[in-house]
Amino acid sequence: MAFFKTNSQTPAVDFKHLPRHVAIIMDGNGRWAKKRGLPRTAGHAAGAETFRTIATYCKDIGLEYLTVYAFSTENWKRPAEEVGAIMGLLKKYLLEAIGKMERDKVKMKFFGDLSPLPEELRLLCEQTEEISKRYEGCQVNICLNYGGRDEIIRAAQAFATACVEGKADPNHLTEEAFSKYLFSADVPDPDLVIRPSGELRLSNFLPWQSAYAEFYFTDVLWPDFGKDELHRALAAYQGRSRRFGGIK
Repeated sequence: MAFFKTNSQTPAVDFKHLPRHVAIIMDGNGRWAKKRGLPRTAGHAAGAETFRTIATYCKDIGLEYLTVYAFSTENWKRPAEEVGAIMGLLKKYLLEAIGKMERDKVKMKFFGDLSPLPEELRLLCEQTEEISKRYEGCQVNICLNYGGRDEIIRAAQAFATACVEGKADPNHLTEEAFSKYLFSADVPDPDLVIRPSGELRLSNFLPWQSAYAEFYFTDVLWPDFGKDELHRALAAYQGRSRRFGGIK
């Protein structure tokens, strides 16, 4: 068995039995910056680097899917300067990612309504998804202008339209069939949801998909979330018994 242990404080991780899909709420950028007397935008810049590190590491250890909460439907309420900085960081990341995709072979997909985004950013999202179709392996899903309840409403509307057009039958709706109308269609549900920053809530993140996920909460702020902290989350997951309502 392949185990990894960084130090006496970090539990061992069995890399041969990783979860298929890990989801992360990247939270705590603003508080990280405030603690250091920096503007919130500096926290988002640090958080973007953490995302780059963790996404690359997840690919390296063989994780199949990583989903991150980058920008919610509620985040538009933040100051325009902060929203602009987040969009700028996303643009910078995608430009760099496109340049390295042929080398890294990391697939990228976006969950959310991209229509309100700046046109250049929206086109970059579409370009990365198109390039990703050529690759196999780790897929990074970026939740951008995403809200879980909004996703379910959109799925319900799409299903209703399909029924009106005679393409679906409301009397034969199943969970599996409904899932095909979600942004996450054909992506397995997350096995593990991680939330840094000390908050103990989902904040409208993948409510349908996370029905049977395991949760890991930590006080570590996202910019400080490194490989050791990911190992702790994975080890905690591996120490749990997943019964899905049954008995083992």
